Amino acid sequence: MKPDNSTVLALFRQWAGVDCELCSELGANGSNRKYLRLSASGKSCIAAINDDLRENEAFLYFSREMKSRGISVPQIYAVSGDHRCYLQQDLGDTTLYSYLYAKRQSGVGFDGESIELYKQVLSDLVDIQTRCRDVNFNHAYPRSDFDRQAIQWDFNYFKYFFLKLLYVPFDEQLLENDFQVLIDYLLAGDCSAFMYRDFQTRNIMVVSGQLSVSGCRSHVSDHGLQLYYIDYQGARRGAPQYDAASLLYSSKAEIPEAIRQELLKHYVDCYYRQAVSGQSLCTSHKSQVTRESFTQRFYAYVLARIMQAMGAYGYRGLYERKDYFINSIPLAVSNLRTVVEKLPQELNIPHLREVFNAIVNSQLAVSGQQFATLQPFNPSHSTIPSDELTVTVGSFSYKKGLPTDPSGNGGGFIFDCRALPNPGRYPEYRNVTGKDPSVIAFLQKEEAVSHFIDHACALVSQSVKKYTERKFSSLQVFFGCTGGQHRSVYCAEQMASFLRKNFDCHVVLKHREQS
Repeated sequence: MKPDNSTVLALFRQWAGVDCELCSELGANGSNRKYLRLSASGKSCIAAINDDLRENEAFLYFSREMKSRGISVPQIYAVSGDHRCYLQQDLGDTTLYSYLYAKRQSGVGFDGESIELYKQVLSDLVDIQTRCRDVNFNHAYPRSDFDRQAIQWDFNYFKYFFLKLLYVPFDEQLLENDFQVLIDYLLAGDCSAFMYRDFQTRNIMVVSGQLSVSGCRSHVSDHGLQLYYIDYQGARRGAPQYDAASLLYSSKAEIPEAIRQELLKHYVDCYYRQAVSGQSLCTSHKSQVTRESFTQRFYAYVLARIMQAMGAYGYRGLYERKDYFINSIPLAVSNLRTVVEKLPQELNIPHLREVFNAIVNSQLAVSGQQFATLQPFNPSHSTIPSDELTVTVGSFSYKKGLPTDPSGNGGGFIFDCRALPNPGRYPEYRNVTGKDPSVIAFLQKEEAVSHFIDHACALVSQSVKKYTERKFSSLQVFFGCTGGQHRSVYCAEQMASFLRKNFDCHVVLKHREQS
């Protein structure tokens, strides 16, 4: 039987010795797992609910093994008897991505601290890849190795959910031939490292001050920041370059190329010092590795990672219509343009290079907005009745551009929240959103905010009534503010609640910058 919140609450009581006082659901991004934060009497933890038993068992096994080797991963507090839910250490809400994003938003950009944090992460990555090289990969899920079959799956993802959904022309047989050549090249190097698989800044937690955790060897930066690593349930045996490629060429990270090169050099130096010059590689593997071959194969793995990411963006964005993934496509295309130029010429993939050139020279690569006009999926798959009005309510940041309307109806209301009192100006609210109790309390006290929402609800009500009468299918209502984090999120939540209580329509809630 699928576990529910009562199962988790009972597990919390068993671990903490008291009943849970506060339970709030957390976002799970692209996964099917459900996360809850539970707390009571000064104790707090993150509960995970997941019906995929093999994935859970992989995560729990790797957690034990990584912690025993001094890697900074969350502590596992309790596991249910059926292994469908477990409690883990609460590391807060600040990921390395959100920490660096906030710095960029404030105009700091990639300063010395940002670069040092990346270098620390890359040093930790080498620790993970080498210290965990000897774990039992029979526990890995869905495969023990990032081998030919696994890489082929990623390339098929790219072919079917990116190339075909975007109507990029290709010859299927020529493309498959080049896939095999590229796979051969990727697998010709050392593939015996612990491959994290999804090593990116959203899976690295930043904790202010030092946590006392048994067995952990976490470094503390000069600014008192401690780094922890999460979401490694997809780990397997594979090439070390893949994880470095995932970090340095993550689309949303937008690392300047000159800094990328500095960070890559740091990673290669660390890897050689610890893995090649040390005892982590056997003699046969050491003979395969030179700095030049290691770096050349790095760019081939960057290419493989970008192709996998493009497949995910196509599926989650073009098929599932999630704005975050749609907006990531132009950034991935920009990365692709950079990487194609760095591939070794002896890598004989002529048709694949033609396909890449078609992508980077396409008008579709210019703006994520243009992808929203495509309708690559079958509308008959929708679970929403065709005669019911769907009102999409959302929040966004003006700095990131206006929201798109994938329905093709041209949008609707856009309300500007920037004249309202801004909790983001105060340090205590910087790492929370308009869905958090502290921000809600702040804005509820402001009379200007309640007047603003009342006027917005009155305007939207008129349209919803008429749209329903005339059997229209879609209306969009968005609230924008400077960062898309506090005021706009709060107002969108209030509007969605108002519509659900007062109208017989389907309400879809989207917080674009919080995706």
